Amino acid sequence: MNAIGTIDRPVTHDPQKQAPMTSSTSEPQGSATPAVTTIGANASRQNRTREMQLIPEALARAHMHERLREVDAERQAVRLVAARRMQRRAERVSMRARRALAMAVMH
Repeated sequence: MNAIGTIDRPVTHDPQKQAPMTSSTSEPQGSATPAVTTIGANASRQNRTREMQLIPEALARAHMHERLREVDAERQAVRLVAARRMQRRAERVSMRARRALAMAVMH
């Protein structure tokens, strides 16, 4: 069965082999919609292809940026926990020293 391709299911996906688009006969000749040229379409397809090839790089860059931000936040949290631990230890040592001084003064 030789069926002609439709918009949803074209015979070929290659733009060079597709029939050029022309304006319909019901449209007036000086209409606001210009006839479509394949030169502009090919150029935009080429740009789109280049952009689409760069998408994985952009995604990888964004992913790495996010991971670096997460690692920095985690490092800062670890530093904060360590600082609080050292502060509590210093407070305990200070209280021990005060008690020892108070005991020495009382006797």
